[in-house]
Amino acid sequence: MPYVTHRGQRIHYTVEGEGPLVVLQHGLFMDSESWRANGIVDALKGRHRVACVDSLGHGLSDKPADPALYAQDQRAGDLAAVIDDLGESSAAVFGYSMGAWMAVGLARHHPEKVSRLIVGGWDLVNGVPKGPQGPLTFDIFMAFARATAPALVGWVTPEIEPAMRACFEALGQLDGAPEAVLGGGFPVLLWDGREDPYHAPMQAFAAAQGLPFLSSDGGHVPAIVTPGAETVRQLVGFLDTP
Repeated sequence: MPYVTHRGQRIHYTVEGEGPLVVLQHGLFMDSESWRANGIVDALKGRHRVACVDSLGHGLSDKPADPALYAQDQRAGDLAAVIDDLGESSAAVFGYSMGAWMAVGLARHHPEKVSRLIVGGWDLVNGVPKGPQGPLTFDIFMAFARATAPALVGWVTPEIEPAMRACFEALGQLDGAPEAVLGGGFPVLLWDGREDPYHAPMQAFAAAQGLPFLSSDGGHVPAIVTPGAETVRQLVGFLDTP
């Protein structure tokens, strides 16, 4: 099992296939195996070398509690370190939700590492949506997740919860995101499920900026857990384009 050590933390990733490198970065509470379960790896590995990264705090990667280790520039550096470890100068990068925030961070802090970018399930302008009482807190978010998606968060023990809190709270770092996506010189695709709160603002952003936007079935979690065959075809088609 390959690991790369960056800023003293071990980052686990898996690799399958041969061809141009694609890096897949999962969302909060998921891991590298999520990309096999939803069929994305199988759809790509015939023509690409596919690296699925366990974010810090998730999967087989280290799970420190120090919030400073979860800052966007630090997490972007983890992705850059994986690309370097695989002997490549750049990669197509596909991130979903928290993983999209990390991918946007890579575009901001290491734009030379990105050859093509998919931002899925994320509002790169406004970040996490606000609740009726104002900004969504981790405690409210975690309680909602335990009530509505217990299988997704069942692995989060009290020992791991500080890492999840740090992951969630770091998502408020949004400075420079639109500029990084628009000014990187690489093709960009935005994707959201129609029932995702991020869908309307990102569809509007894409239209205003002349970016392609993929609208699919499902809400925030279902869109990535069970993407339809046509959605997978379009995502892979974007990554396949030279």
